[in-house]
Amino acid sequence: MAPPNDAVPAAPLIRAAAQAAPTPAVPTGAALVSRLDPAVLQPNIGAALHDVARMLRRRFERRARQTGLPITRQQARALLHIARNEGLSQAAVATLLDIEPIALVRLLDRLHEEDLVERRLHPTDRRVRTLWLTPLGWTVVDRILAVNAQIRDEACAGLSAAAREALLRALDHMKSNLLTEEEGESAAAE
Repeated sequence: MAPPNDAVPAAPLIRAAAQAAPTPAVPTGAALVSRLDPAVLQPNIGAALHDVARMLRRRFERRARQTGLPITRQQARALLHIARNEGLSQAAVATLLDIEPIALVRLLDRLHEEDLVERRLHPTDRRVRTLWLTPLGWTVVDRILAVNAQIRDEACAGLSAAAREALLRALDHMKSNLLTEEEGESAAAE
């Protein structure tokens, strides 16, 4: 996992990058106005994905409050991953969520206090705890899935079933491309 943004002061890195890059001629006057092609400045697929994801998150948080679902988006995400993968270790779930294990422990502490998640000893390794939903946890997962379905229907209104499937395939393809590249970079760094 990458270090937090504030782990290294940015100014020296920016200066080093600027010194390494060729210095373009600085346009003046009328040339400044036509410096970049306007199409380059338009939102692209990354910006669109970011905006849609942000709006989906906000909509979930608002809908959860409105329906009395006492859970944060991050807690909901953890519950869904545990529901899909009951019996996994805490470390494995932290990896799935792409968060540090200590952050997951704090999140699990809250879910355990609410009687949504149970930690069990691993059958062969006493150091490992596996994660399981409680009956109340499964009830909350049902409510999360209902809220998610409503929001998904609102977001995809006007899209045919075929368009929704094509969108999912395209996003899965993009995710696969990026994961393959990340794995290649990780292997090269080792």
